[in-house]
Amino acid sequence: MTLELDGTDLDLLAVLQADARASNKELAAAVHLAPSTTHARVRRLFATGAIRGAHAEVAPEVLGIGLSALVFVRLDAHAREPIRGFWDRAVALPEVTAAWYVGGDDDIVLHVAVRDTAHLRDLVLDQVPELGNVARVRTELVFDHVRKVPPMYR
Repeated sequence: MTLELDGTDLDLLAVLQADARASNKELAAAVHLAPSTTHARVRRLFATGAIRGAHAEVAPEVLGIGLSALVFVRLDAHAREPIRGFWDRAVALPEVTAAWYVGGDDDIVLHVAVRDTAHLRDLVLDQVPELGNVARVRTELVFDHVRKVPPMYR
């Protein structure tokens, strides 16, 4: 779906990407609009799906998470229903923080957050194969990462 966004909408999105906690008053000042107009625009951006939500980034160690990994899964059946079934079951796992359906040697990439190596081992050896349709699993540890917002193209 393509949404008609003008320069002010794009400016609002840029400000919110930089600071999702910005107040309506701060947003209005940043885009040079009245607070009531700014509020209506932000509501429209949410209502149309241009903004999908906002989140708090919590330090993993506070939650007892000591290890992050990417789990690459090759499926043994490549029809829509088996893939959708695996996908739905995989993203429902509490350890899965992000998932990608990709092309190439693997089909699904899961980003997982676990307590430790034993937790990762149990996830990869026990839980992932039980999701069904799994031909191969490969795991790579994540030592560090940066999360960036997509660029704004005009």
